[in-house]
Amino acid sequence: MAKKRPQSKAKQRAGAPSARAARITDGEIPVVGAREPCPCGSGRRYKACHGREAAHAVTELVQRPFEGLPGECDWVALRELVPAATVELTLKEGLPEGVPAVTLATVLPMAWPGLRREDGSVLIGLQNDTSSGDLSRDLADILQRALDTEPGHPVSGRRAPADGPRLQDLLDPEAPFEPVVHSGFEFWVPDSENATAEVSASLERANEAAIPTARLSSVGAAYWCETPDKNHLRWVMPHPEEQLLDALARLHTAGTSSLGEGTRLVGSFRAHGLMVPVWDLPSEVTAEDVEKPAAAFAERLAAALASDAPLTGEERRARGGLTNRQVTLS
Repeated sequence: MAKKRPQSKAKQRAGAPSARAARITDGEIPVVGAREPCPCGSGRRYKACHGREAAHAVTELVQRPFEGLPGECDWVALRELVPAATVELTLKEGLPEGVPAVTLATVLPMAWPGLRREDGSVLIGLQNDTSSGDLSRDLADILQRALDTEPGHPVSGRRAPADGPRLQDLLDPEAPFEPVVHSGFEFWVPDSENATAEVSASLERANEAAIPTARLSSVGAAYWCETPDKNHLRWVMPHPEEQLLDALARLHTAGTSSLGEGTRLVGSFRAHGLMVPVWDLPSEVTAEDVEKPAAAFAERLAAALASDAPLTGEERRARGGLTNRQVTLS
């Protein structure tokens, strides 16, 4: 596992909007790549012009930007792990007139932060780069601007106002958060025959790069993925880090940390304030194959989390091994 937060392959290849395509509206300078020409027209690179101002405008880092939202663990998974997925969002104040739906998506065409479709519906991209330390505030800004955008137009990146609302202020805290994982990005284009050549090319590249992924139904926020050499299960967990590490060490020492024959707990990473244990799986093990083992592991984990007995020497060594194999993605 790399120490730098990886983007999904679909995000890497979908393509970001260029400085030439960025539009300056209402005095706002769109966010573009650091080495691209600044959209203000100065002729300098963005990082040496308005990008410098953006860097100084970064707010204090919020370690758990999705805390308090329904499905916090799935928010993290969709941000960091899942190539193609959507979730229907429910606003506290209800949908404005002319907006039939608001949908969260992992990635949008051309890496747009947001999009207002021709039918008035809104899509928000979750895996975009943001300019502040509060991802929730950045996404709320994109959502609000998408609601006000004319149908048929994308939303450009910008620096969110430091005093703007967060997602927790805009979304209904009682509404369910139910991700739908897709095999590709066809959800981008409800009418593929009328898609632009640019969007069609972006769709083709993204589909070619998407790693097959499935969300388990037996436990929460656990995602199976298929890779050429082996498969993996990555499970975003809400438990406090120290308590979870102790529990995993107890299970590892007892020989009960695997998900069946040939599987192995190989470590974990931190993402947006939560821990994500990772298991290696043989290449023939499917998502369906690990449903029951994952449910059984969840029961063992709950018992281990409930224990307040001091760790034994062997358990402390196991905990040290798990800690040494831990990296931080965000």
